[in-house]
Amino acid sequence: MKRLAAWATGLPPRVQDFALAMALAVYNVASLIPETRQLKLPYLAFVLVVLEVVPLTWRRRWPVLVFIAGGIPRNIYDQLVVSYAPLPLGPAIAYYTVMDRCSTRVRVVISAVLVVGIIRSQMLPGHNEPYDFFIAALQLAVAGTLGILSRTRRSYLQAVETRAEQAEAERERQVALAAAEERTRIARELHDVVAHHVSLMAVQSEAAAALLPGRPAEAGKAVDIIGQTAREALTELRRLLGVLRGPADVNGRAATSPAPSISELGEVLGQVRQAGVAVNLRVEGCPGKLPPGVDLTAYRIVQEALTNTVKHSGAGEAAVTVSYEPGYVTVSVTDTGSGAAATLGSQATPGRAGSSDGGGARPAVSGGFGLAGIAERVASCGGSLTVGPGDAGGFAVTARLPAP
Repeated sequence: MKRLAAWATGLPPRVQDFALAMALAVYNVASLIPETRQLKLPYLAFVLVVLEVVPLTWRRRWPVLVFIAGGIPRNIYDQLVVSYAPLPLGPAIAYYTVMDRCSTRVRVVISAVLVVGIIRSQMLPGHNEPYDFFIAALQLAVAGTLGILSRTRRSYLQAVETRAEQAEAERERQVALAAAEERTRIARELHDVVAHHVSLMAVQSEAAAALLPGRPAEAGKAVDIIGQTAREALTELRRLLGVLRGPADVNGRAATSPAPSISELGEVLGQVRQAGVAVNLRVEGCPGKLPPGVDLTAYRIVQEALTNTVKHSGAGEAAVTVSYEPGYVTVSVTDTGSGAAATLGSQATPGRAGSSDGGGARPAVSGGFGLAGIAERVASCGGSLTVGPGDAGGFAVTARLPAP
């Protein structure tokens, strides 16, 4: 039976309706055969009971016309005062289809016509029993109720499907946004890692070239610094690429090293000092544990600001200040150079401080994205950024980050 039901459900709707109409025609004819001797016009009665169900073949396409086409033979049958009539299954199914598929106005009109037709048929000779009206009305009322229930269920399923599609579209949109944010984060990380180390390597290579051939020992030291910086760059690149690869060890844990922290500035300061810039570090307040995103952002701000100092300012000294206060951490990098203003783009000109508060203006780097990257990192944390000439000359980068 399950296979038969599945096979029938898989048929085209028109074929299903045709099979329904033929089954009802057989039922109507079979129900009249025992009453043939009592029928006044047996052949006409057989034709009429068949004609009232044949239009059901097109009930889904033209429900109102099928209702009318099936109702006319039924009314003629009643007019002939035939002593026996089969159950009005054809008109009931047609009415069910109208209630299931037509608009509210059409359903009201058809229901009114149906009530008038039932009342009129009960006034004809042969309908003497008082319960005839209630039986006919109950049959069609059940059909109409089932039609409304079917319509409601279909509307509900459509609404559920629409919500599911919207949820899927929203999920895909969120995934796309997350992917874009992750690409931006990786691009910032790559820029910070590569720009910092390559800049130091470039400075040391220029120093080595200037020291040769007269001072080979000092040139060799510069070359050693280049090699050490290159190895450190490779280590950070492996860490970043390890995040992209995913799990690598037997326990399913990503083979990555911990992200840099503002509390571990010694390596960066040492590299800058080897490049010839004297850097002083000052920590104010009571150091506490920072959220990972804020911690990494503070570290990268110091790294990028010092990289700009080495590349552009020509400064001999720089100062890094990390200030802890309730709910915030402030990072400031200042230098004594004169060329840092050249690193600013059109949004922050020499002599004026450019600032970024949350999603505000972002300073640009001439020929690069150093300060713009800093501004993006600060904005992602909901902090504020100030860049521009320092109070005592040189250049200053100050970021205030929320640290709940």
